[in-house]
Amino acid sequence: MQTTQQLPVQIKRIWALSAVGSLCMGVLITVGLGVANWLWNWPFWLVWVALGLTIVEFIVELALVPYRYRFSEYVITDNAVEIQSGFIFRNRIAIPIARIQNVTLKAGPLMQWQHLEQVVIATAATTHDIEGVQTAVATRLRELIMARAMEVQDNDL
Repeated sequence: MQTTQQLPVQIKRIWALSAVGSLCMGVLITVGLGVANWLWNWPFWLVWVALGLTIVEFIVELALVPYRYRFSEYVITDNAVEIQSGFIFRNRIAIPIARIQNVTLKAGPLMQWQHLEQVVIATAATTHDIEGVQTAVATRLRELIMARAMEVQDNDL
């Protein structure tokens, strides 16, 4: 797996649903501020500010889904797992195979619905993740990364 891999298209649906979840949370906060205004005479402009921020955040998050998808990719080499995201704010991470201690697969309800899993790569210092790949690919990635990590550890002994 030396070539750069794009995340599956289904991840865009997950990100869009995440934006809808943020919208719902923002609406709940806005309603809470409206109730606080009604019960305790809090300033009404707080409701308008919360509503405005909620709408702007939703639009921006939704608009960034294609951008986020276009620039999210990963590659597994003999020496490292490389994960890239972003173009304007580029984030490129190279995790040396020798430093990898564990690989975990995670999937919440939305990810399971789309048959995706998050690949979490743990080192002694931190964790990094490949946001979502198909279940069969995730299993292969976990096995491949752990096999290479074990090879490197065996060679070091």
